[in-house]
Amino acid sequence: MQVIDYYKCDRPEYWLRQIKKSDWRAGQFLYELLSENKFKNTFGEKSTVLMLVNDDELISFCTYAEKDDIQPTILTPWIGFVYTFPEYRGHRYLGNLFVEIEKLAKAENIHNIFISTNHIGLYEKYGYEFYQIMNDMEGEPSRVYRKYID
Repeated sequence: MQVIDYYKCDRPEYWLRQIKKSDWRAGQFLYELLSENKFKNTFGEKSTVLMLVNDDELISFCTYAEKDDIQPTILTPWIGFVYTFPEYRGHRYLGNLFVEIEKLAKAENIHNIFISTNHIGLYEKYGYEFYQIMNDMEGEPSRVYRKYID
């Protein structure tokens, strides 16, 4: 297994088709943003999509972005669009993506990473701690988690 960056990979069209196979509304939205070349305009020019792959199989993906669904806010960066295909769930494969994101954050001298979610018990396994409730762009309350990176 390896983590690849959608924007640096040699077959973005192939991986875009794999993202489209997700059975999640937000995954379909990510697919639309990428296929219409609107992702960076929406989430920030330094933002990217990381994918955990095994040969030609997409296992999991997420974004590492300047912005997320909590707007406006000064908090940055965000992990978003976190998805693992059903057949791969329960193995903590997501941790591979988070390790890569933490490396990126360290290289940028960033010490806090945020996640907006309504899941309880998922991100805590990876060292994220509840930070506060904030409203998303639709005005709905969302749990914001934070991880401090040394």
